[in-house]
Amino acid sequence: MRNIDQHNITEAVIARFASCDNPRLKEVLSSLVTHLHDFVREVKLTEPEWMEGIRFLTATGQMCDSKRQEFILLSDTLGVSMLTVALNQSRPAGATEATVFGPFHTDDAPHVAAGANVAEGAPGEPLFVEVEVVDLQGRPVADAEVDVWQADEEGLYDVQRPELGDTRRARGVLRTDAQGRTHFRSVVPTAYPVPTDGPVGCLLVASGRHPWRPAHVHFLIRAPGYRTLITHLFRDPDPYLDSDVVFGVRSSLIAPFVHHASGPLLDGPHSTLKHRFVLDAEAGAGAGAPAR
Repeated sequence: MRNIDQHNITEAVIARFASCDNPRLKEVLSSLVTHLHDFVREVKLTEPEWMEGIRFLTATGQMCDSKRQEFILLSDTLGVSMLTVALNQSRPAGATEATVFGPFHTDDAPHVAAGANVAEGAPGEPLFVEVEVVDLQGRPVADAEVDVWQADEEGLYDVQRPELGDTRRARGVLRTDAQGRTHFRSVVPTAYPVPTDGPVGCLLVASGRHPWRPAHVHFLIRAPGYRTLITHLFRDPDPYLDSDVVFGVRSSLIAPFVHHASGPLLDGPHSTLKHRFVLDAEAGAGAGAPAR
């Protein structure tokens, strides 16, 4: 096709996918081109603006490494991550809701026994967490993997502290017992800003948005026969519960972090958190996977 112009270029690009033997890829690419071209036409994108967009995306990619995923942060702050979760993670009544994954999970968190102090020296008031994992019928899910991670009192994850190197703290992987329970010690989380030293931070500033996330602890829970759950528990109260920069708050995930001046678990100030997570069965596994 010759003589491409603003009126026929979208049709020309989509026609190039005619030989694609992957129907889903063809569908996604055709839709992407259609909406992207419509966007360019709608805003009458200028060439300098197009080049600035290329520069921004290049800088976003250059900011990514094994400890930081700037593209996930971009997706989070534009609401794309939470929209994808909402579309794909609808769960039956009674099951714990999912929310965004976030950019700071690592695959090398230490595997620890129940009762361990996963904080490992992270600054913050001690927090004692009791977790129960059950199915939709309330039956315990034994030997479930409970992967937890969080920021410390200063709002930083371990991977944001260069002085720690490969040392991991305020994160760990535990297993539930025969009653579907486990527990660990950490620190009370605090609200924190997402990183603003990169292109996503610049975009937030330019668009007049704040960078803050309400205080929370991340949970990733896996068990055979059940859908994997990626979620948070948000600390109540928190000034950013209604304006989370990544749109991840769900009312059902707001939990009481109970402060104690002293006792019952420590001679001195500390907090406690108890929560029951309810898993739903994988597709084809029936109304509820068998208790293990």
